[in-house]
Amino acid sequence: MQITFKPIDQSNYNECILLKVNQNQENYVASNAISLVQSFYEKDLYPLGIYHEDTMVGFILYDYDQDLQGWSFSRFMIDTKYQNKGYGTLALTQFLDFFVNQYPHEILYTSVEIDNPIALKLYEMHGFKKQDIFEYTVGDHTFKEYRMIKTF
Repeated sequence: MQITFKPIDQSNYNECILLKVNQNQENYVASNAISLVQSFYEKDLYPLGIYHEDTMVGFILYDYDQDLQGWSFSRFMIDTKYQNKGYGTLALTQFLDFFVNQYPHEILYTSVEIDNPIALKLYEMHGFKKQDIFEYTVGDHTFKEYRMIKTF
């Protein structure tokens, strides 16, 4: 199986917006529409489509986080139709290779909801280590997450 990354632009943003996670995963990752709006208005956010052949199967958003003074792997999702087929593991592996080639010797952060054992296991398998637990509130929903770090 081969995947590639393509920047999200005028040619593919609708395809990206249509990607969805399973209903039980909706509290774990912001919608792609919100991510794309943020990437349009906020500096240093980089949205990528994950493609298998000509089909977008997932989405990544990475950014430079001024608060952390480091790079953040802030959004990662595989569409519900393509989950449990190896795309997530392959995409994360390839993204980490891409990242270290672009930013050698940098640290990469991510975060995972503490009640999301599948994502936590995936990140740990790829060398991310739990750093701390933090909470934040958006609207009336409070999120509690592990901040994880990967050094290269």
